[in-house]
Amino acid sequence: MSLAYKTMESPVGKLKLVASDEGLVAVLWQNDRPNRVRLDELKENGQHPVLLETERQLQEYFAGKRRTFSVALDMRGTPFQKNVWEALLAIPFGETRSYAQLAKRLGNPQATRAVGAANGRNPISIIVPCHRVIGSSGKLTGFAGGLETKAHLLHLEGKESGLFH
Repeated sequence: MSLAYKTMESPVGKLKLVASDEGLVAVLWQNDRPNRVRLDELKENGQHPVLLETERQLQEYFAGKRRTFSVALDMRGTPFQKNVWEALLAIPFGETRSYAQLAKRLGNPQATRAVGAANGRNPISIIVPCHRVIGSSGKLTGFAGGLETKAHLLHLEGKESGLFH
């Protein structure tokens, strides 16, 4: 089964939106590493309803008119990755969490590195807010869209980049 995709312009560069009939599968960065997210065959479809709704909601987010997303998600990953991604969805708009805090929330405080790895493989950037995860020191850490983009998203949500507490 192939997946539908469309690209959209955004303040953080071109985004590739990918969906199945069940929901949004990915929001990928223009300069994403090719193997970061593995996907089935893609076919361009600018009229796919999930993609159109995702684009609308992202445009509202970038315009400062949306704080939460309601598009259906089709998260594809291991059970552990999905648990991490669900924990990301629980981080409120304008707030950040450390990898250690996420590991503790998942009931495994020793899993900080595994949480970081799952965070890095999050296919649904922005909507599943991996940009809201920072290092324990409060510094911005790795982000598939680049640290400048991460800082831009946090600033959009009312956070100043640099140190967070």
